[in-house]
Amino acid sequence: MKKIGVVGIPGGWSTLRLLDALEARTGYRLCIDMAEVRLDLETGKAFYKDNDLTELDGIIVKKIAPSYTPDALDRMEILRFLHSGGLPVFSNPDSMFRLIDRLSGTAVLRRGGIPMPPTTVTEDVSEAAAAVSDYGRAVFKPLYSSKARGMTVIEEGPDMHEEIADYQAAGNRVMYIQQMVSHAGGHLDLGVSFLGGQYLATYARQGSGNSWDTTTRTGGRYVPHNPSDEIIELARKAQNLFPGMAFTCVDVVETPSGAAIYEVSAFGGFRGLLDACGLDAAGTYADYVLGEIA
Repeated sequence: MKKIGVVGIPGGWSTLRLLDALEARTGYRLCIDMAEVRLDLETGKAFYKDNDLTELDGIIVKKIAPSYTPDALDRMEILRFLHSGGLPVFSNPDSMFRLIDRLSGTAVLRRGGIPMPPTTVTEDVSEAAAAVSDYGRAVFKPLYSSKARGMTVIEEGPDMHEEIADYQAAGNRVMYIQQMVSHAGGHLDLGVSFLGGQYLATYARQGSGNSWDTTTRTGGRYVPHNPSDEIIELARKAQNLFPGMAFTCVDVVETPSGAAIYEVSAFGGFRGLLDACGLDAAGTYADYVLGEIA
């Protein structure tokens, strides 16, 4: 019997699906809440309650924390330490570490020649205002967030400086500013998914029309989508820049001037693949990890 632990959110939908899939295949079930993990640097062991994590056959990271913060990097550091000691961790903690921080992930993508919406990073309000004036309309994105949480749209106008200052004062000292781009063919953002570096499927998030973003938090819904070969290859190139990503979704937007990448997900999404494609990503992922360990 293989013993695979799942780092996730106790009671979380995707965490439960992965736990169910693994238990059905192995008879073993362990949900690991990183908030309760203890790392003993003297012995090189880590413990979750009464479980010695170094005795597991592997760990799958479904969700490192309820929300992304710099604290999530500290949790990931524990997994990097265990992985360097020989414990299989999916995905590779070094790559997940880069993807939790939006700026770090963006730097890798841009250095890798991946097309993205024009982006400015600054701590200076005047420089941020100049970027908004250049873009006309911009999305301010926290460095640590998911599902558009904490994102703000700011347009050029008389209140621009004040809005930027308020955004920075709300805890966003380093401002990540991205030009708002037009969608081609409807208000869709694509989730191009990969397992072990191989293309899996694509779902789309279709906006409700009542919000600038397409997330389900603001009324968006998942719909099936068949992307072009060019989009699949662009997404593949983007995720290949982060070696060892076992399961990931690449966020793609189709614009009038061509496809662009928003980000590569550190953990990927099960819900979109299930609702839009009828694909049990949890079961597929469990099978992949068990095959890799075997």
